[in-house]
Amino acid sequence: MTDTIEWQGKVGEAWAEEWRRTDRTLAPLNDALVARARSFNPGNILDIGCGAGATSFAFAEAFPDATITGVDLSDALIAAARARAGDRAGLGFESGDAALWRPASGAFDLLVSRHGVMFFDDAEGAFAHLRSLAAPGATLLFSCFRARQENAWFAALRPVLARFAPAMLDAPDVMVGPFAFADPARIEQILTAAGFAASTLEPLDFDFIAGGGADPVSDAVHYFGRIGPIARMLAGLDEGAHAEALDQIIGIAAGHREGDRVTFRAAAWIVSCPSA
Repeated sequence: MTDTIEWQGKVGEAWAEEWRRTDRTLAPLNDALVARARSFNPGNILDIGCGAGATSFAFAEAFPDATITGVDLSDALIAAARARAGDRAGLGFESGDAALWRPASGAFDLLVSRHGVMFFDDAEGAFAHLRSLAAPGATLLFSCFRARQENAWFAALRPVLARFAPAMLDAPDVMVGPFAFADPARIEQILTAAGFAASTLEPLDFDFIAGGGADPVSDAVHYFGRIGPIARMLAGLDEGAHAEALDQIIGIAAGHREGDRVTFRAAAWIVSCPSA
């Protein structure tokens, strides 16, 4: 599990340094979220767990008259988002816990998140708070991973975890983390308890581009070593096991190389619901 302190520290710093790779890997999610939001024509948008700003920028391009506020726990990610935004009008980024943060004024007619809502310690309480920030008739729209076994990137790396960190696989599904919202019934229960109306879940399968460029295998290995469960595993290994694990990861990445890319299939939900 990645907790608040880690996001505010080393994990957030790693994501801030790796924003180019994470943007590339998760780009199809922004396209899907924007496409779903076109029927809403939002004017005041909150980007929950905005990271380095990719989703905010995608919505700014799609809805040039909208005002967009991105909120994230990590000061490093917010600094990256602000640097990327420059002096673009209608875009603002603030450090804060979205489960507690409040704007200086106004309410939002769209609350959006690209894979940012699975990390709340108290999901029901967090969504109840987010609903309090919503204008009448507002919509909540977010993406999240489906089950681990449906995501080929995780399935491909599973043998590495099984060999070097079996406890990570033996542990029960956690209520906080990348796959915390895999179960549609849990999503519905949380959102209903938080005061949202019935949600709509649409499955999205997309190419998870882990590596690219002149040496996509090395690029993918570097990415896995910085972000996600493999990074957490590697950090706990001694020198010998670390080298063996890297050799195994290199082999897996090479097996998924397609020209100048290393790709895996990924499985997500696109969730939307009115604020009720």
